[in-house]
Order: sequence, then C-alpha cells, then structure tokens
Amino acid sequence: MIKIDLITGFLGSGKTTFLKKYVRYLLRKGQRPGILVNDYGAVNVDTMLLSELEEENCLVESVAGACDRDCHQRRFKTKLIALAMSGCDRVLIEPSGVFDVDEFFDSLYEDPLDRWYEIGSVIAVADVNMSGELSAGAGYILSSQACVAGILVVSKTQLAGSGAAEDTVALINALLQAHGSRRRFTDDVITKPWDELNDADFERIESSGYHSPDFTKLVNTDESGFKSLYFMKTGLSADELEKTVPSLFDSPECGRVFRVKGFVKSDGGWLELNALRDGTSFAPAEYGQDIIIVIGENPDKNMISKKLQGQSC
Repeated sequence: MIKIDLITGFLGSGKTTFLKKYVRYLLRKGQRPGILVNDYGAVNVDTMLLSELEEENCLVESVAGACDRDCHQRRFKTKLIALAMSGCDRVLIEPSGVFDVDEFFDSLYEDPLDRWYEIGSVIAVADVNMSGELSAGAGYILSSQACVAGILVVSKTQLAGSGAAEDTVALINALLQAHGSRRRFTDDVITKPWDELNDADFERIESSGYHSPDFTKLVNTDESGFKSLYFMKTGLSADELEKTVPSLFDSPECGRVFRVKGFVKSDGGWLELNALRDGTSFAPAEYGQDIIIVIGENPDKNMISKKLQGQSC
C-alpha cells in the first residue's frame, strides 16, 4: 500500500514552502515521492512553484478547477490513480486553503483507491500571525482542517514575538471547541523555525497519523464566499505591485483579501509574488506566467482591478 499524506492549512499559511522541505527529507531517505496539487482555481500557480522538485526525482501533478465539484473529484481520483501507477512510494496532497477534507477521506475509501492507498499523516500548517478576528467562514474552514490533523506545524515563528506560537495554538483549539470537535493540540505541535527543522522533526511529522473528522458540518459551505480572482497579462512591474498590493488588504470595498500571489516579469526572467497582510515579497523564479491571483472572502473583482492599476475607487 502507498502511504498518502494530506497537508492542510488556511490561505497563505505556508503549505507550499513546508511541502518543499518535507519532500527533500523524503528524497534524502531514498523515497520517490509524488505530489498532487489540488486547487479549485482555473490556473494552478503552486504547480509552477514546485516544478524544481521534478528535477529531483519527484513527480508533480495538479488538479485545476474551472469545473463543477463532481468533475473536480473525478479529476482528483484520476490523478491519484496515475501517481499510483507511476511507481511513487509516498504521495503528498497539497490542497487549496479552503479545501473540504471530506473529499480526501471519501475518495480514499472508494474503489480502486482503497486498494492502492492508505492514509499516512494529515499535517496542518498554521501561520503564527493568524488574526484572532477571523470571519465565521474562515473559522469553520480552519477547524474542519485542523480536527483531522495528527500534528500542527506553526509557520513564521522566527518573525513572531514571545508567546505568539502558543496564542496560535490556543486560537485553533478554541475554534475546534466552538465547532464541536474533541480534537485539541497539546504536545503534537512543532513551533521551531523551519530552517532549524532536522530529520528527527520530519520523522515525527511523517509518523504523526491523523484523526477521524468530528466537527459540526455546515450546510452549503460551497457558498461561503471564498474565491480566487485571476488577473492575466496585467503588465505591472514589481515596483508597481509593491505599491498597490498592500492596499487590497486594507480596503473593505475589495472584500476580505487573504492572499495575493503570482508572477511578474523582471529583466527577462520571473519573480514570484507572495503577499499577505503582514508583507509583500518577491523571489526569483525559474518558471512563471503573467498572472496575479487574489484570494479572499467575497472579493470584488472590479474594485481589486482598479487598485492594482493604481486607480482611486
């Protein structure tokens, strides 16, 4: 049986960064991991961010959205079948930040996936700077993901003050209680800065296991308002984006923006854009596409477009 891990986490928590470190640990062990990036968006930027791992004996597949939920689930199962037949000995799934964990469990209990896969670990990634003023929809998604996790890995602790990691764990535990889950995180938490993670830490993560879902399921969660908006061929420079992107997080007329990501051309190459409320960064990227993606709750595309172009609203 092939072990399969799920890496959960809300929008902008750092799942892709964590995934790269986890995959390189598996490669050091001599394993041949496969990655399935599972998103509801029509363009899967995270697949491009992981393309460097394909050169290190790791297979990367993606499921993009732009179809209804049933179609998306069929694509999800088809990709898992392909990875199973390709010779991978461990598969890691990185879903969107608003992924419904029931899809993961339901799919693996169906034929033929139940004959090829067994669940390894569910790993929840949480941003230490997570705001305590989350909307009801965001709190629900966080608790539904965290309740099944075998371990919680807190990101960006090197940038936070004393006690911030403990506050993040307390917030997640409070959300779990509020949504009817008995799951609580105590010793099953890693708060070390990620540059200090060693093989012993990853062994602990790899063997952390998972918990059965036990939260109060809401009805019509597909209508919660979380969306990804795509802005193609904007022609904006890194300097222009650095000036305009922060305003998206502070403008109520844009909706509640959680993350902005994408690529921008620079000196014949590409820069990866990654923006959260606490800052905007650019990093060199080997691959790219002229696209900006804004992820949020009830985002207004017209207002966001005006902001990106530096227009007053």
